[in-house]
Amino acid sequence: MKTNKKRLQKSLKDILLACCWLAGNVFVDANETSHSFLACGEKTYIVDGGGKKIWTYPHATRDGYVLADGSLLLTLSRSKQHPGGAVIKVTAEGKESVVWNGTQSEVNSAQPTNVNTVVITEAGPKPRLLELDYEGKVTAEFPLQCQNSNHHMQTRMARKLPDGTYLVPHLLDFGVFTYNQNGNVLGKLDTTVPEDKQHSIHSWPFTAIRHGDGRTLVCCTNGNRVFDFDKQGKVDWELTNKDLPGPWLQDPCGGQVLPNGNVVITSYAAGRKDPQAPKLIEVNREKQVVWTFADGQKVGIHNFQILDTDGVKLTGPIQK
Repeated sequence: MKTNKKRLQKSLKDILLACCWLAGNVFVDANETSHSFLACGEKTYIVDGGGKKIWTYPHATRDGYVLADGSLLLTLSRSKQHPGGAVIKVTAEGKESVVWNGTQSEVNSAQPTNVNTVVITEAGPKPRLLELDYEGKVTAEFPLQCQNSNHHMQTRMARKLPDGTYLVPHLLDFGVFTYNQNGNVLGKLDTTVPEDKQHSIHSWPFTAIRHGDGRTLVCCTNGNRVFDFDKQGKVDWELTNKDLPGPWLQDPCGGQVLPNGNVVITSYAAGRKDPQAPKLIEVNREKQVVWTFADGQKVGIHNFQILDTDGVKLTGPIQK
């Protein structure tokens, strides 16, 4: 795969350093919060703390991580070049390598682990989760126990947890499933809205984030809800448009829990009707809006990674 030199004009290492410097020294009002971030979707780009795009990648993506060495792990949407989707790594110098070429309908997520492997989900007639190294050698694989009539709606952001289990959202099954390393289901968090037995409220789990003392934050696309389950699997925090200044939750797909406990959510459909609708929303536990991002464009953000806050690089595990 050849890099588009016109689009990748600067090394990622220089750009990521610039994100922190610009956010801390030029654009930020001392009384306001700012973030730089990686955005994945129909357009893939990095935004600095002042809201300016400073790096773009010429391919649609579904998931993405900025790694500790400045390289990126990107999940590519299906295309003529990659009919089943793909996972690639882009080094800080702009060199690309294919980690995995999808073998079915699409690759939906790719998470880097702390043991130098990548956790991938494939949707298709045989939905599955794979864990592999960066050379493509599979170290774990098992079938996913989800519906098989709609491949696109089988699963999204699967994540491996520190205890070795896997947290996997299954959209049309209205649940976040926990699998062990053998593919056995250990539990399920039900995202059905109470008293909605017919599932008319489409609270399809898209992103599930284990955080705090066994808590799980779940972004439910289409149903426009974000749930937080306690360690016992009970919902004790919920965010809907009733809690916000307007209908800002419009297909909340990706999410991230920041080190301070605040939650950032992306509204994938925001901007289609109102270009000024916020695409990223940060709220605290009291559901107060702390920060928003809008760029006046119709193209949505599918998933993202917050890189810094007020020019200070985020540290610790990436909870997204």
